[in-house]
Amino acid sequence: MNLRKLLSWWTFVIPAIAVVALALSWGRHVSSLWLILLALILIGAVLAAVHHAETIAHHVGEPFGSLLLAVAVTVIEVSLILMLMMGGKGNTQTLARDSIFAVVMMTMNGIVGLCLLAAAFRNHLAHFNAEGAGSALSAVILLAGLTLIVPHFTQSEPGMAFTPTQLIFIGVMSLIIYGLFVFTQTIRHRDVFLPPDIPGIHPDCSCQQPEMSSSYAESGSAQGVGRDALGAPLAPTSVDLASAVDDNEDDDEEDPSSGKVSLRVLLASAGLLLVALVDVVGLAKVESPGIESVVVRFGLPPALVGVLIALIILLPETISALKAANRGHMQTSLNLAYGSAMASIGLTIPVLAVASLWMPGSLHLGLEDVHIVLFAISAVVSILTIVRGRANVLQGGLHLTLFVAFLLLTILP
Repeated sequence: MNLRKLLSWWTFVIPAIAVVALALSWGRHVSSLWLILLALILIGAVLAAVHHAETIAHHVGEPFGSLLLAVAVTVIEVSLILMLMMGGKGNTQTLARDSIFAVVMMTMNGIVGLCLLAAAFRNHLAHFNAEGAGSALSAVILLAGLTLIVPHFTQSEPGMAFTPTQLIFIGVMSLIIYGLFVFTQTIRHRDVFLPPDIPGIHPDCSCQQPEMSSSYAESGSAQGVGRDALGAPLAPTSVDLASAVDDNEDDDEEDPSSGKVSLRVLLASAGLLLVALVDVVGLAKVESPGIESVVVRFGLPPALVGVLIALIILLPETISALKAANRGHMQTSLNLAYGSAMASIGLTIPVLAVASLWMPGSLHLGLEDVHIVLFAISAVVSILTIVRGRANVLQGGLHLTLFVAFLLLTILP
């Protein structure tokens, strides 16, 4: 793997274009066409930031790679939320709730449903480790319940919001739960998050390993040849060994013995990551008035903005999870999906809890009744899907139905 492969042309060009676009649009009134172009550049900057964060994570390894990627993705998500909340002129108190809940529904039903269908069509049944997937799912349900459902029933603060003391407590607990999960997944019980050994079912080893997104690298590093979702080495096949030898022979940009990238690539990725993150924060600030005006003009519900944030944030994870499922690595797909949901709650809520201390207004996190029902149904269906350690196309269809229902009820509440 050389410099050209690690840092493809678009990862250089997009951050540079974003800097120019940000300089030209900052503090100015922009047209609708320019807003659309800025939105596309914003999406490209998000993808570029995740790409460079992955490159650095591959170099530093676990558990530091997971922490780095989680922080990078959280910076993007929190930046989008905070910039839209501060730049919006309407009611933005529910924006954080809407975006976090959209991430939860998209991961539990959208990503999982697509991956179950892909894996089941490939092998008739999608196989995974029920113990590891169940542990991740339980953490997602607990985090979502504490942060999004409990404030609906608290009475100390009006408007389905926590008091400052309650919010700080929930933020600390969310961080602790996420930390416990990372410790369990990467150190103490790594084996339960590995794909099960099913007789007669073998992933397509002749294919290349799926490209890693932010959450994939959260589940594990891609150092060396043939590593699983947690960074542990898999038994290499002859094809894997041959491709590894070829890569090492043609590669003068990384250390063949460790798989680490060169210092030049590492520094380039670090610099471009910082540039891309600044681009995301700035473009989100510029885009916020335009997004609000579009929502008001077409009479769309404000919650749709949260869905758009979730779609942008989870785009790399969705692509990588679907590639893993197509190669028969359903456990990797589940690690990606549930890991994304946990990072979104466990790292975003603490940051928002601190930010809410100096931001005007309260942070409304409590879900509406219809969304509580949708989450309860999703939790039950997810448990029934995971408990057996295998699923068919029916389970995939059920999850996708729930995700479509969520989108419909968001647009037409």
